[in-house]
Amino acid sequence: MAIIKTVKYNVNRDFKFITIFVYWLRGIKMLTNILQMNLLRDKMMKYDAPQRAKAAGIYPYFRAIESDQDTEVVIDGKKVLMFGSNAYLGLTNHPKVIEAAVAATKKYGTGMAGSRFLNGTLDIHLELERKLANFMNKDEAVVFSTGFSVNEGVLGCLTGREDFIIWDERDHASIIEGLRTSFSTKYKFRHNDMVHLEKQLKRCDAQSVKLIVVDGVFSMEGDLANLPDIVKLAKKYNANVMVDEAHSLGVLGKKYSGRGVADHFGLLDDVDLVMGTFSKSLASIGGFIAGDYPVVNYIRHNARTNIFSASITPAATAAASAALDILKSEPERVKRLWELTHYAINQFKDKGFELGPTSTPIMPLYVRDNDKTFLITKLLFEEGIFVNPVVSPGVSPGDTLIRFSLMATHTKEQIDFAIEHITKVFKKLDLL
Repeated sequence: MAIIKTVKYNVNRDFKFITIFVYWLRGIKMLTNILQMNLLRDKMMKYDAPQRAKAAGIYPYFRAIESDQDTEVVIDGKKVLMFGSNAYLGLTNHPKVIEAAVAATKKYGTGMAGSRFLNGTLDIHLELERKLANFMNKDEAVVFSTGFSVNEGVLGCLTGREDFIIWDERDHASIIEGLRTSFSTKYKFRHNDMVHLEKQLKRCDAQSVKLIVVDGVFSMEGDLANLPDIVKLAKKYNANVMVDEAHSLGVLGKKYSGRGVADHFGLLDDVDLVMGTFSKSLASIGGFIAGDYPVVNYIRHNARTNIFSASITPAATAAASAALDILKSEPERVKRLWELTHYAINQFKDKGFELGPTSTPIMPLYVRDNDKTFLITKLLFEEGIFVNPVVSPGVSPGDTLIRFSLMATHTKEQIDFAIEHITKVFKKLDLL
């Protein structure tokens, strides 16, 4: 009996020891997890720029709009004039666009529940692609869920390790993200510097694919790519050209066509790939790439951001299609946008603003100081004007600016009001 009691005691003791040891291990693991989580949290705690801007009362981001995207919007119950939108044709609240989106939602539902590659292709996606290809005078087009994912996906898949991509230093962030995923050799050239572009082309293997990628309109500065000379160099060095028409679709083009920079220069047939978005002039969300059939066919089946992303919604597809119809049938909208653009640019220049080389509805009002750029945004909002601050790292610290952009639906009275108060604020801060 004594032996049995001793065995039971030893078993109970060992069980208690094992139980304590297991809980100790669990505690160590939990503590390790907590410490690991805190490493991330502690690292992120060092990022305090938004908190400092909020404390100073000049935080300008994520301002909640409580109305439709029109020339006048409501924020915090206050009406302000909108001069920070990319809806260049003012179609986001057009009755035909809204009706098309509602009708598509009623017919197809709210979402696609899959990618274009598998179960997420509708007949209206294919119809929109045909319309876009025809509009851009290309063989074929493929629609993506966002404009950002077009550039990221196309540049990530189109060229290989033995190939080259040559890009303008001011290209959009989506192009830069695409470059990061590409295995090709990448060469950057100075903004619109054709001498430097040619120097970079000379570095490329003559027998390899060479893709030059540029914005048609550079979204912060509002200037155009020097496409005529880019095309000349492309032909000289047997390179291909891809143009991001995100901010020129619906804005530029021969006879107010709205086809973009390539059409503006009469070079649509000389540009291999044309990219565009729906989130600006086409009053929706999404994007596309258009070009020759073999190239677009390859993109359709290999761009990871398309085949592994949920498809563009029925409402967005129908809205973009309706907006495209309006763009094609109402060139007077584009004409009106340019009348307002020339009117505003002339006023800004007359008052002494530094605008840079812009010749588009995007007007950079240079401030060249981060804090003053934020302060101007705040002061203008108090005056009833919504504009966008552009600071580093979006631009270099010495190039910070207020981005003033127009819609075809603005009135000259609204522009006059805005320029009067912008002038007042700039003078107050000794910038004029």
